[in-house]
Amino acid sequence: MHGTDPVTLRKSESTGELLPARKTKVGTCYYDVSELMGYSNEAAPTLCYCRVSSHDQKPDLDRQQELLEAYCSIEGWRTQVIRKNA
Repeated sequence: MHGTDPVTLRKSESTGELLPARKTKVGTCYYDVSELMGYSNEAAPTLCYCRVSSHDQKPDLDRQQELLEAYCSIEGWRTQVIRKNA
């Protein structure tokens, strides 16, 4: 929902289409990511974020991804990988 106008979110809340997971005393709304993405908690992917600071470190980025995916596989988690070269 990044980039969604707050008016749209308030309208969705008023119709019951999308309810915040919690709301602060001043009215800031926090939403459950799995609900926003249309996943149940059990089906929501585990996000694996891999990042290096230069293109010269691509082998390090590959290694990070392999390690994260291996760990998640051992745990039986479905994954979605985000890779970033700074």
